[in-house]
Amino acid sequence: MRPLGLICFLAAIATGVARNDGIDASASFTLRSWDEAFALANATVAQLKLDEKIGLVTGVGQFSSRCVGNVNPVARLGIPGFCLNDGPAGVRPTKGVTGFPPGIAAAATFSRRLMRARGVALGEEFRGKGINMHLGPALDLMRNPKAGRGWESFGPDPYLTGEAAFETITGIQSVGVMACAKHYIANNQEHWRYGLIAEVDDRTMHEMYHYPFLRAIEANVSSVMCAYNQFNGTSSCHNAALIGPNGLLRKDGFQGYIVSDWGATHDSAADNANAGLDMEMPGDYILIGGGTFNSFLGLGSLKSDVNSGKVPSSRLDQMVTRILAPWYRLGQDSGYPAVNFDAQHSDGSGPNNLDVSVRSTAHTAIAREIAADSAVLLKNKADALPLKSAGMDGKRVAIIGKDALMPNLKCGDLNECDDGTMTLGWGSGSNSLEFTVPPITALNESLGAAGAVVSASLSNDKTAGAKAAKGQDVAIVLVNVMSGELGFYQTVNGNEGDRNDLELWFAGSDLVTAVAAVCSNTIVVVHSIGPVNMPWATNENVTAIIFAGAPGEQTGPALVDVLFGAVNPSGRLPYSIADDEASYGTTIVTAPGFPLGFPVINYTERLLLDYRYMDTHAIIPRFEYGFGLSYTTFEYTGLSIISSATNSQVVSFSVKNAGAVAGTEKPQLYLGYPPSAGEPPKVLRGFDEVQLVAGASQRFVMTLGSREMSVWDTPSQSFVRPPGTFTVFVGASSRDIRLTGTF
Repeated sequence: MRPLGLICFLAAIATGVARNDGIDASASFTLRSWDEAFALANATVAQLKLDEKIGLVTGVGQFSSRCVGNVNPVARLGIPGFCLNDGPAGVRPTKGVTGFPPGIAAAATFSRRLMRARGVALGEEFRGKGINMHLGPALDLMRNPKAGRGWESFGPDPYLTGEAAFETITGIQSVGVMACAKHYIANNQEHWRYGLIAEVDDRTMHEMYHYPFLRAIEANVSSVMCAYNQFNGTSSCHNAALIGPNGLLRKDGFQGYIVSDWGATHDSAADNANAGLDMEMPGDYILIGGGTFNSFLGLGSLKSDVNSGKVPSSRLDQMVTRILAPWYRLGQDSGYPAVNFDAQHSDGSGPNNLDVSVRSTAHTAIAREIAADSAVLLKNKADALPLKSAGMDGKRVAIIGKDALMPNLKCGDLNECDDGTMTLGWGSGSNSLEFTVPPITALNESLGAAGAVVSASLSNDKTAGAKAAKGQDVAIVLVNVMSGELGFYQTVNGNEGDRNDLELWFAGSDLVTAVAAVCSNTIVVVHSIGPVNMPWATNENVTAIIFAGAPGEQTGPALVDVLFGAVNPSGRLPYSIADDEASYGTTIVTAPGFPLGFPVINYTERLLLDYRYMDTHAIIPRFEYGFGLSYTTFEYTGLSIISSATNSQVVSFSVKNAGAVAGTEKPQLYLGYPPSAGEPPKVLRGFDEVQLVAGASQRFVMTLGSREMSVWDTPSQSFVRPPGTFTVFVGASSRDIRLTGTF
């Protein structure tokens, strides 16, 4: 049914086998309660001098840090210079690490199990490198499909993003590494991100953009990163309504510390500190457009502000206490590994790079499993897939497209080019491509072993591609598209972070069309960080489409697993794929505001992102949210809805594998509210997974708690369950509804 990646992964955690010296397999530590942690933190703060306190709340500098960010140590008390490091999909910039699939791939698995396992593996590698804080997960909703960093997070749906946040953070922190939920808040495009003004109403804020952070708080996240942009007219890192003592985060129980994004403190030290910011990064300056600017010294004058009384000394103590409390809570005060790499020398050179590898067979296995389980089978005409090894002897197979190749490893430590196969986007959320196994390698090995006669045209030249495909029994065409962080003004293929459009890059659609014109068995593999236009999807000669997404370093082996049926595909789209951007109801704002300043972006779509917008406006996407085919079929029966004593609704149903081969199903529960509630026609409120052999059945139970049935009520500032009849939709996607019921 699938490689035994998770079994091997858990076994390795238990036994410590097959690991390199950089990882403490047991990761044993004393997990303290928040109360215990704060008691220790307060006792330590009482011993600190003013300069030591200042040193703990400010970074040591963009180019003085051994990590992406460090604070100043207090050696006499055993407090290290905390190491804060990228990124959400793996350690960077350094050697000897795993290139995990990014957040959007984890979302496509629709598997809490894999989300948590990925978090554990990430945490182990960060711990093995001596990193105190993992700068992730990213929880920014994919408000628009072209958003540059949407792939770092988990898609446009707040419920799926919230569940992924909870599982990822729980996994990371289970091995004693702090997690940092980012970027708070409404950080949904790259253009103008350093100061755009996001105008978001109260209900939309709570039900959409804040909700994943609420789940992060419930996972006891150690830190939250405030964003560059303004929120309702005030900079996020100076916005007391967000980060202050009575702000949203604190009211919802957040106990960790607020750290700025790198250079996001646009206001004075007193303004930022008094508003609720606890730590500023990087501490001196950031690199913009090829030059260094020190205009963002938001906490640079903090000492004088404390001495003058502009910032109360009690507030400074609170800042330091909040920083130290997660350190104590996760047991980092005892036996935590020292930093063994140097972010200033990402090539591994220099005396501070100790050449410690944190890779392991278990991590490779989990990366491969997630890559395979995130692959979405969009089309499979006449059971073109899986390819059968026994039937491939002598078959002529052409591999076509530059996306089959090994990625260019000379694109910088931010991965800022698309040259070869696409495993994830570019920017600070990228990871190491060093150990990528490209499709061409895995395909050549597997097809060769099956006796196929393999040829290749490894460019996107449509004439060469058609020539290679003509007369072949099978043509496998690999195409891609990429996006990333505008950050330091990287432009890749003419795209400034956010994509210019929804087209495949390098004339990918032209290549597919040209190949399909001469080969009646054309299999298309799409590597993409988000939705793409697929005008060729209905072409009769395109027999199968695997939307392999952003698979990370194990891209080739995972693709072969799905192509040959070692893994029965079970990935689900974590966004809809429509034919044009207008179908999504939002845009990327590229024009400046008046007069030539930061633009105001009004979130007038409110609750209607992606499938919510399409359902409301009767737009039929090419492939809907939650969609994904299998090599088998599943039947749904026996829906039951029972009210519990706690006012929850218990929904149960059965799923049967009605096909001839084993497979994994990912049932989804959507809820329709009473019309008076003002909600979209249906919203995701549950999902699960089950592996079933042919003929087997499984009973599922999903519980709708009070919050899942409520809407945000602005007058009472609380979630309130609206009166009336609710509709439960259970099915295989947002539109493939198999069972309905009401309560």
